[in-house]
Amino acid sequence: MILVSACLLGKNVKYNGEHNYNQDVIDFLRDKEYLPICPESAGGLSIPRLPSEIQGGTGAEVLSGDAVVINQEGTAVTEAFIKGAKTIEILLKKHNVTMAILKENSPSCGVTAVYDGTFSKNKIPGMGVTTAILHAHGIPIYSEKNLPQ
Repeated sequence: MILVSACLLGKNVKYNGEHNYNQDVIDFLRDKEYLPICPESAGGLSIPRLPSEIQGGTGAEVLSGDAVVINQEGTAVTEAFIKGAKTIEILLKKHNVTMAILKENSPSCGVTAVYDGTFSKNKIPGMGVTTAILHAHGIPIYSEKNLPQ
C-alpha cells in the first residue's frame, strides 16, 4: 500500500481549501493500491485553515519538542500536527504500507524541504512532521518532484 498526500490527488484538503493535483502522481499510481492521507485534517485542523510553518527546526525537532508549528497569526498548532502524524503512523501496519508519496515543502509532508517558519517563502532542508515519523519507520518516501522510477 502506498500512502499519498490527498491534495496531490485533487482532494481539496490544502490549507486554503484547494488542492495540488499532480498528473505525474496520478499516472504513477495507476494500477497500484494507495491510500489518500491528509495529516493536518487527521490532526483536527479545519479546511480551510491558516497556513502553518515549523519554527525552530523541522519535523524531527517538532517530534522531540525542540521546535513548534505555528499558524500565520502566531498561534501554536503543534499538537494538531503531532496528532495527525501519529494518526498516519497507525496506518503503517494496518495497511502494510511500503511507500509514501507526500507533498513537498508542507510542514506535515515535506520530504526534502519545509518552509522556515518566517512566512516569507524561504525553505530549509528537512522533513515535515509526518514524514519524519514515516522515515523513522524506514518507509521509502518520495515527493511529487522525485517519484520513483
